Amino acid sequence: MSRLPRGWSAASLGELASFEMGQAPPGSSSNFEGVGTPFVKAGEFRERSPVIREWTTSPLKFGRSTDVFICVVGATAGKLNLGADCAIGRSVAAIRPATTGMQLFLYYQLLPRVLELRAASRGSAQGVISQKVLSSINLVVAPLGEQTRIVAKLEELLSDLDAGVAELKAAQKKLQQYRQSLLRAAVEGALTAPWRDVQRRLGTSTETGAQLLQRILTERRARWEAKQIARFNEQGKVPPKDWQKKYPAPVPPDTADLPKLPDGWVWASVEQISEIQGGIQKQPSRAPMKNKYPFLRVANVARGKLKLQDVHEIELFQGELERLALVAGDVLIVEGNGSLTEIGRCALWDGSIENAVHQNHLIRVRPVGVVSQFVETWLNSLGGIEKLSKLAATTSGLYTLSVSKISKIPVPIAPRAEQEASMRVLIDNLSALDVQEQSVEQSLKQSTAQRENILRAAFAGELVPQDPNDEPASVLLERIRAERAERAKQPKVRRIKQEKEIAAVVKKLINVLEEAGDWVPAQEAFRRCGVADGALTERIEALYAELRELDKADRLAVEVVTDAQGRKLHDKLKLLAG
Repeated sequence: MSRLPRGWSAASLGELASFEMGQAPPGSSSNFEGVGTPFVKAGEFRERSPVIREWTTSPLKFGRSTDVFICVVGATAGKLNLGADCAIGRSVAAIRPATTGMQLFLYYQLLPRVLELRAASRGSAQGVISQKVLSSINLVVAPLGEQTRIVAKLEELLSDLDAGVAELKAAQKKLQQYRQSLLRAAVEGALTAPWRDVQRRLGTSTETGAQLLQRILTERRARWEAKQIARFNEQGKVPPKDWQKKYPAPVPPDTADLPKLPDGWVWASVEQISEIQGGIQKQPSRAPMKNKYPFLRVANVARGKLKLQDVHEIELFQGELERLALVAGDVLIVEGNGSLTEIGRCALWDGSIENAVHQNHLIRVRPVGVVSQFVETWLNSLGGIEKLSKLAATTSGLYTLSVSKISKIPVPIAPRAEQEASMRVLIDNLSALDVQEQSVEQSLKQSTAQRENILRAAFAGELVPQDPNDEPASVLLERIRAERAERAKQPKVRRIKQEKEIAAVVKKLINVLEEAGDWVPAQEAFRRCGVADGALTERIEALYAELRELDKADRLAVEVVTDAQGRKLHDKLKLLAG
């Protein structure tokens, strides 16, 4: 650790806080109707404070609004939230500062270490961040007065930064919406309306979409018949009578619920205008050895773009490359995904990697006679996404596509010349949009870096001026140690005495609220009841139980106090007339 600022000290988190490791109450005690104690699990964590959406009538472990909550289990391990007065499940631990006013100082100091904490959970046998790991985290401690100034400055700077980030994210969302509107306009005719006007004025005669589709279908049948004749000749057979009737004609789409298209356009099914091919299943026998080729996976296909930084390899068997190799212009569609918004996302293969093949979770569509990018644009537009999503839904709740499902997808077919014109206009507009999106993305990255720099400066003693009159952190640490040692010396209180104390506290809580006669911060009310850091768990739980009873009797008013940005600071209480 680098040299500390004057008056600062180093300490472990275990020296600065105690820990309440969460425990799940019985499932039968949980409800969503507001009955009992608010109950928080990792799933309720938000940007800064947890959301309350579940309650329990049998709480086992409690958090406080002065705690720092940390997720200790799963993919979100290490995520931090400010505490709340609630029960906590096993996925949550409450970090309880040893002294009043240290909550935000610890919260902000731990924020940059989320990934480090998450790695600690993966390194444990149980996949959790243990109390031992939490206790051993090394931190720095500023004098209490300086802690207050640091937190105030952080709140000011980060609030401004958060406001800027919110504006950037709003701009990002609008750009995404604009992108979708461009895609839709390109494949539903709005983008080429001026082009059509020009063609009419010029008297240009072009093949209509319907004529194009008929030509594609005629040529498709001719290719099938040519293959059949070649097969008969190879086998030395005379074609049987009416063999042409066995032609598997592609099924046209159901156009009942499809939007109206411009004059000269027509709807077709994917099967009518393309060749569809499934991919290769990865298995031990295909480990890349002697006959290995580039192997595209779902991870390589984003919506509208390829991600080719990490391309695997796979072993091909004799004759497979000729049948399965991708060619530029192929459309790759994601066949399965846990998210309905991602199912069916697709990208145009650019041919940048020679002899690439694809896995079975990607479906290859090879357009014939139409512009490949026009097909891909439709599939990635809101109209195409809607059709793909409907076909992907199953009764099991999983989302999956197949070659047969893809073949039924309707596709708008414009005249070939208009398809090409539409894609030219779209590319020009998307190029300008890409620049704007990259600018916003860069600004967001800069905001992240700025946040990291602010937090680094804060805990290096560089954010606010120091006051030589501040009590050194070493004195604070010594006082915390002394208070802990004193509590450790106290004999365990008998159960009967504890119950008497609990009853006294409950009575005093009512008295405190009556004496206040107006709003009083919840933590201040607890303090006046003698419940502060180090209080018996039973006394704390009795207070919460009494609060719940008062609430049920309509004797208690509770309001949330927020800062200028609407973020929760604390609760305040008021006793209502009986």
